[in-house]
Amino acid sequence: MKLSELEEEMKAAAKAAFGLDDGQLKNFAVSVPPPHIKGDLSLAWPIAAAKALKKPPLKIAEELKAALAGKYDAAVLPPGFVNISLKDKSLLDDTGRILSEDSYFANPIHAKEKVNIEFVSANPTGPMHLASGRGATLGDSLSRIMRFLGYQVKEEFYVNNVGRQVSLLGQSLKARYQGKNPPEDGYQGEYLKDMAAALPSDAAGWNDKQFSEFAVKEMLILHKADMKAFGVEFDRWFLESELHEAKGPEKALEELKKRGMTYEKEGALWLGTASVMESDDKDRVLVKSDGHNTYFLNDIAYHLNKIERGFTKIVDIWGADHHGHVPRMEAAVSALGHDRELFKIIIHQQVLLKRGTELVKMSKRAGDFISLKELVEEVGADACRFFFAMHSPNSHMTFDIDLAKKQSNDNPVFYVQYVHARICSIFNNAAYKDVDPARAYDPAKITPNPEERALMIKLLWLEKILETCVRDSSPHQLTVYLSELSAMFHSFYDQHKVLDAADPETTAFRLFLLKAVQRVIGRGLGLLGVSAPERM
Repeated sequence: MKLSELEEEMKAAAKAAFGLDDGQLKNFAVSVPPPHIKGDLSLAWPIAAAKALKKPPLKIAEELKAALAGKYDAAVLPPGFVNISLKDKSLLDDTGRILSEDSYFANPIHAKEKVNIEFVSANPTGPMHLASGRGATLGDSLSRIMRFLGYQVKEEFYVNNVGRQVSLLGQSLKARYQGKNPPEDGYQGEYLKDMAAALPSDAAGWNDKQFSEFAVKEMLILHKADMKAFGVEFDRWFLESELHEAKGPEKALEELKKRGMTYEKEGALWLGTASVMESDDKDRVLVKSDGHNTYFLNDIAYHLNKIERGFTKIVDIWGADHHGHVPRMEAAVSALGHDRELFKIIIHQQVLLKRGTELVKMSKRAGDFISLKELVEEVGADACRFFFAMHSPNSHMTFDIDLAKKQSNDNPVFYVQYVHARICSIFNNAAYKDVDPARAYDPAKITPNPEERALMIKLLWLEKILETCVRDSSPHQLTVYLSELSAMFHSFYDQHKVLDAADPETTAFRLFLLKAVQRVIGRGLGLLGVSAPERM
C-alpha cells in the first residue's frame, strides 16, 4: 500500500480509537525514523496530541499501538513515538506496483485542481540570463511534478510587448541600425548590433514603433529557442497586447469599482486596500492623473484573465527584483473578491557564476553578461537544470561552472545519472551471463536483507517527497532524494552481487529491485527536466 494510503489507514484507526475529527488529526503523518531506531516508519503524533487529549504522550502511543495491532508491527519508544515495521510482502507488492502502475504516485484528489504556473516572463528586451534559467527550472519542474501527481497544469510565459521598455528597445535598435550609440537609458548589448544587421532593406523608412515590433519579434524567436533548448515547452505565450485588445484593463477597473475598492484623489484613481488588507501597507494608483493606466492595473487585468479562464490555483514565479510587488498583487487578487489561497507568488534569488575560484562579473543593462544560452552550450542543459533545482528559491546560489562540467561523482547530476546508466549496463551484461532479466521471482522464497529493505522503503518515499516539493514550491527536495537514493544503490551494489548472486531466485529478485530503482531514478530526473542516459 502507498505511503499516503497507509497513512490514511493509520489515521482512521487513531480517529476511531480516540474519538477525534479530521481537524484534530491534521498533523498525523509518518516520517523516517532516526538511523539508530529499529523500524521503517515513525509516528510522532502522540507527542503533539498530548495537550488536546490530556494524556501523557507515552500513554497515547501505547493506545495507538493497540489500535494498529493486527495490521502493523508497532513498537513504542519514549517520549511517545510509535515506530512501524512494514511486512516484507507489503514492500515487495508496492515495489511491483511502482514498476507496473504508471499512476502509482498520483493522487486522484488533485485531478480537480486546474493550475496556471507563470514563470520566466522575461521582458523581450535582451537575451535570457541566468536568473531566467533558475526561474525556468523552478517553474517547469514544479509543473512536471504537479502534473505527475495528478494536477491539471498549464505553463505560461507573459510577454510585456508594450510600454516604455519596449519603446526603448526600438530606439536602441534604430540607433544601432544608424551606426549610433543607443540612448543612455536604452539597451547597450552587442546583440542589437547583430539584430540591426539583419534588418530588411526598407528599415531606413521605419518609425520607432516598427523598430520596436521587429525587435520584440526577433527576441521572442530567441527566447522560444532558448527555452526549447532548456527543455521547457510553454502551453501559452501570452502577449500583453492581447490583454489590451480584449479590453482587459477596462474590465478589471469595472470589477474593482463594482466592489467599491476604488476612489479618486488628486485627479488619479486609486485602489483602496491598505485599510482592509494586511498584505499591503498603502493604497496604489490604478489610473494616473493624465488618464494613463499604470502597470499595476494591467497586471490586475492579466490575473483577472487567468481567473476567468477557470484556474483554481494561480502561481507566479518572479525574480528577486520583483519582491516589492508581492503585497500589492496579493491585495489586488483579494480586492477582486477571491480567496488568497487562489494566488501564490514564489520569489527566487539571483544567480552568481563562478569559474575556477573567481566570480564572473555581469551587468545586463551594459550587455556584459553570460546568457543562459551560453551557459547551456558550455555545461549542458542537464547540469544547468539539476544545479538550479538543488537550491530552494529563497536561497542565494553560486553556479560552479567547473563542477558542472566534471565527468565524475563529484558532480551531483553525474552521480545520479550514473546510477541509471549503471543499471542499464547490468541488464545488458545479463545476456552475456545467460541470465534472463525478466525472470519472475518467488516472493515466498525471498527474505530481503537490510540493504534491500532500505532501497524499497526509499522508493516508496518518492510520493511524500513530491508532495513536499509542491507544498514548499521547490524541487530541491527531489534532488536531495535522488542523491540519497543513488548513494543507497551504490552502497547496496558494492556489498551484494546481482548477476552472480548465490542462487537464481536471489538474482531474479535483485534484478527486479534494480529495475524499480532505475524506474524511480529515471522518473525523478525527468521531473527535473534532466535526461536519464543509458550509458555514460
